[in-house]
Amino acid sequence: MLRRPIESAQYTSAQHARLAARHDVRLSVGRRGQCWDNAVAESFFATIKTELLHRQAWPTRKAARQAIFEYVEGWYNTRRRHSSLGYLSPTAYETTSLSPVPASKVA
Repeated sequence: MLRRPIESAQYTSAQHARLAARHDVRLSVGRRGQCWDNAVAESFFATIKTELLHRQAWPTRKAARQAIFEYVEGWYNTRRRHSSLGYLSPTAYETTSLSPVPASKVA
């Protein structure tokens, strides 16, 4: 179960770390000053800001939320090309990588 701490200091406290270790729970936070701990999330949100949010003024928070949802579900996760996938969209990558392999090509 994931539980959000009441204060960020709780999450990094020594007492909290000992309790987690006692119950074989691995904390997902590193030492102070390790910027790569959340590099993936930072990159994702930077992309949303660059490609969507900073390109126009949003009339309401609701409009911005809807645009973010449509961007993530309709574009980013399905059609946007990703370098880690050989510049294929996730949908194209899954289609090609999940295609059945002919029996003659199986060793």
